[in-house]
Amino acid sequence: MEIPFCKLLGMQLESAAEGTSQCTLTVREAHFNPHHCVHGGVLYALADTGMGAALYSRLAPDEYCATIEIKMSYFKVVHDGVLRCTSRVIKHGKRIACLESELFNQDVLVAKASGSFSILKRDL
Repeated sequence: MEIPFCKLLGMQLESAAEGTSQCTLTVREAHFNPHHCVHGGVLYALADTGMGAALYSRLAPDEYCATIEIKMSYFKVVHDGVLRCTSRVIKHGKRIACLESELFNQDVLVAKASGSFSILKRDL
């Protein structure tokens, strides 16, 4: 599935299966905040997308999901390189799922996120 917002940021969904996902993003100047490091919103978007992709890999064809909330912790500043986000489903209930993401830059943990998502039925 192509996600226009991911294309805008330059994110790549590398894999999504069995309640896990991996996304990457090559850092560009367009991702910088005024201090010439990656804006926290870029890391947040990568985590949110990764968690959604991990959950979608477990949903039925008539289901979709929406973010309820995400808590993000930032540990290190990112200036360059490739960001890698690994996400996994922690708990998959009937209507709510809990997930987590870890974001790495050159194998250094730079941020971690935990979130909950609503599971919804689509009208087919």
